Amino acid sequence: MTHRRTSRHRRTRTLTAVAIAIAGVVTPGAPGALAAAATAAPCTPGATYGPPLPAQSVSAQLIRGGFNFLEGPTWDQRTGTLLLSHMQNPSGPQGVQPSSVLRYTPPATFETFIADSGSNGLAVTPDGTRLLAATHDNRTLSSYSLADRSRATVAANYLGRAFNSPNDVTIGQDGTTYFTDPNFQRGNRADEQGGRTGVFRVRDGVVSLVDDTLRQPNGIVLSPDGKTLYVGATSSNAIMKYTVFPDGSTGNRTTFASMRTPDGATVDCAGNLYWASYDEGLVHVFSPSGARLGTVSAGRNSTNAAFGGPDGRTLFITSGVAGGGFGLYQTRLNVPGNPY
Repeated sequence: MTHRRTSRHRRTRTLTAVAIAIAGVVTPGAPGALAAAATAAPCTPGATYGPPLPAQSVSAQLIRGGFNFLEGPTWDQRTGTLLLSHMQNPSGPQGVQPSSVLRYTPPATFETFIADSGSNGLAVTPDGTRLLAATHDNRTLSSYSLADRSRATVAANYLGRAFNSPNDVTIGQDGTTYFTDPNFQRGNRADEQGGRTGVFRVRDGVVSLVDDTLRQPNGIVLSPDGKTLYVGATSSNAIMKYTVFPDGSTGNRTTFASMRTPDGATVDCAGNLYWASYDEGLVHVFSPSGARLGTVSAGRNSTNAAFGGPDGRTLFITSGVAGGGFGLYQTRLNVPGNPY
């Protein structure tokens, strides 16, 4: 589920530099400015959207199968491609799962974009220049330059203690980043979180704790206006929501919905949530009020979902059976997805 990476050493940069890149600070006329223009959000402020699903039950179509285990899809508007993590079986004395970032170019081209990425959940920064990655290979939150694929560390630890195995990530338009830290990919490495699994925030290079009382937090997503944070607690079969304040801090946790084994998630421009259920092979769709709007079916075990395509209305789903039976699925929906 996202449950179930050791990378080669790469050149790192300072947290300050990474924080600037994540926040989307660019110099007019510089390549970053061009990337920012190329990643204009498909969501129209104040727009009214109709029902997101063409039917209460929708079946996604397989694009390609035969992968070991797929996770973390995210759309790169700059290139019109989908990036996703391809995870392998645990290996070595520490039992860590190697992984790479694949790039899918519609309609049918798959290639390795970043070898030995150590990644699970992914998100493209608002300025379109970097790929944020929940990296369990070294138990950090990382970023990769989309231009030269160089790696930097965004969050190395919390209060000097290593994370378990960062799993999924979401980023606000101001660059504030939130990620989950279950222990699914910790393998045989020491537990430095005292038996707790948590949710963390990174803002201006500072790592803060959001919540360490959730059992195996997994998928995580922000509402389009950035005022609500949603987190799936896999072992509790629940989706939680938190109020997000202007400084990125959170409060007022409530239960948003109940569902089986919530895994990865995404959100559309109307604020509807699309949450993958690992055990069911379904993506459950909820309105911002928590009303159940329907489902999208894919392979047996669904891990994550992301919007993409030229108009943002294609929903991509990673789903299947671990060990060679995983695939990437897609379906067309009525409401475009929020890019972050």
